[in-house]
Amino acid sequence: MNPGPSATTNSTQFHRRWADYYQAVAGRPPRETLLTALERFSAEPLANARRTAVDLGCGDGRDTVELLRQNWRVIAIDGESEAIIRLRRRSDINRTYLETRVQQFEELTLPPDVDLINASFCLPMCKPDCFPTLWEEIVMALRPGGRFCGHLFGDRDSWTIYGDINFHTRSQIEELLSYFNVELLDEEEHPGKTALGEEKHWHLYNIVARKR
Repeated sequence: MNPGPSATTNSTQFHRRWADYYQAVAGRPPRETLLTALERFSAEPLANARRTAVDLGCGDGRDTVELLRQNWRVIAIDGESEAIIRLRRRSDINRTYLETRVQQFEELTLPPDVDLINASFCLPMCKPDCFPTLWEEIVMALRPGGRFCGHLFGDRDSWTIYGDINFHTRSQIEELLSYFNVELLDEEEHPGKTALGEEKHWHLYNIVARKR
């Protein structure tokens, strides 16, 4: 496996005001990549009484809530303790099938035979030199027939100025997905803004893929 991100020599560090970010995205609907993956699962026979999902970078739970609503068991993981606190305080979740963890990507360990790993806009925040190990952990944790859904940044994204964020070319993305049948690989590139209203040139990949 050679899933390394594009190399960068820039030492500028990325800083996010996470409390402001959580406030800005509060109440937003689940990501379309997650909904697409769930639609794919709904068209398949249910092998187990309850499927298990890992929601990486869960934030305050915009995707976790939808998974729980659709009767999934969810392991919600975020590197920020405030995110987990906000998630567990939500009034619109059933905590019976919810497990939460505060864990950095660089220290991530996942259970085996997971049905779904959801990573909405979070994997780029893994340090570039740690990303190959993180991706291998994701691939190994998924059962055959399990799915990955989420986002990765392309190499023309304006945040390439930050040396602690990882980015990928199209060919690198395709190599990462060599263990999967790709169900969605949608490349976006356009000017826009972040959730905090910052100007940004977006280059990203929306992904849904089923492990062989």
